[in-house]
Amino acid sequence: MRVSLVSVTGHEKYTPEELIVYIARVSNPSNQDNMETAPKLIKYLIDNKHWSPFEMVDMTVEIVTSRAIAQQILRHRSFSFQEFSQRYSAVTEMEPIQLRRQAEKNRQSSEEEFNPEVEYYGPHAEGPYETDASWLVEEAIDMCKIAYDTLLAAGVAKECARMVLPLTTQTTIYMKGSVRSWIHYLQIRCDEHTQLEHRQIAQLIKEEFIKEFPQISKALWDI
Repeated sequence: MRVSLVSVTGHEKYTPEELIVYIARVSNPSNQDNMETAPKLIKYLIDNKHWSPFEMVDMTVEIVTSRAIAQQILRHRSFSFQEFSQRYSAVTEMEPIQLRRQAEKNRQSSEEEFNPEVEYYGPHAEGPYETDASWLVEEAIDMCKIAYDTLLAAGVAKECARMVLPLTTQTTIYMKGSVRSWIHYLQIRCDEHTQLEHRQIAQLIKEEFIKEFPQISKALWDI
C-alpha cells in the first residue's frame, strides 16, 4: 500500500489555493488579486457550500493497492483514472491480507483481527486436517501465483492467465480529480465505516491534501 502525490494544478503567479480564490472573485475583478483575505474567503465558500470554485484546481495521486480496494476506488466517478494493465504486463506482487472477524451489526464490515483454526480439505486430501486461517490464505495465494507463472511460461496470454489471480493482487492507479471531488472523497472514505484498507489509503491521500491545501484543510477540519 502506498500513496504519492503526482501533480497539482499550477499557475505562474498563484498557489493552487490562491488560484481558487482568484477564480472565485471573477465577478469582482478589481479585487481578484487580493490574497490577504484568501483564508477568510475559503472558509466562507466552504461554510456556505459554494463549491464551484473548488472545481477549478485538480490534484493527481498515485495509489498502490490491491485489486479489491481498487474496485472500490474506481467507483468514484467524478475522478479520472489510469490503471496498471494486467493484459500488458505480468503481475509480480501481492498485497498483505489481514484477517478480521465479521462485524455483528454491519454485514459488509469487520471488527478485530483474528486467526481462527479451520478444517481444511485439500484438493486431493482423503479427509480434513486442522490448520490456521493465515496458513490457508498463504497456501491459496501461492497456488494462484504458481498457476499464473506456469500459464505464462506455457505461452498463455497475460489477459487469460490473469483470471487465476486473487483480489489481493497488487495494482497501481493514477487518480485525478478536482479539489471539490477530493473533499467529498475524503469525507466519505476517511469515515470509520469504510473498509480499513481503503480508509488507510484515504488517510494517506488526506496527508498529501493537507500539505497542498492548508487553508482549505483548516476550514474543513479545523487543523
